[in-house]
Amino acid sequence: KEMESGYHEVNFNASRLASGVYLYQLQAQDYVSVKKMILMK
Repeated sequence: KEMESGYHEVNFNASRLASGVYLYQLQAQDYVSVKKMILMK
């Protein structure tokens, strides 16, 4: 989803996911970042 520059929040619904380690990616023009997220239920 393309957005204008600035501060943004993303709501993430993990109700149907199991506990575990997930990867997420942020991308902006030439910048790409992949991070780990730990989901514990």
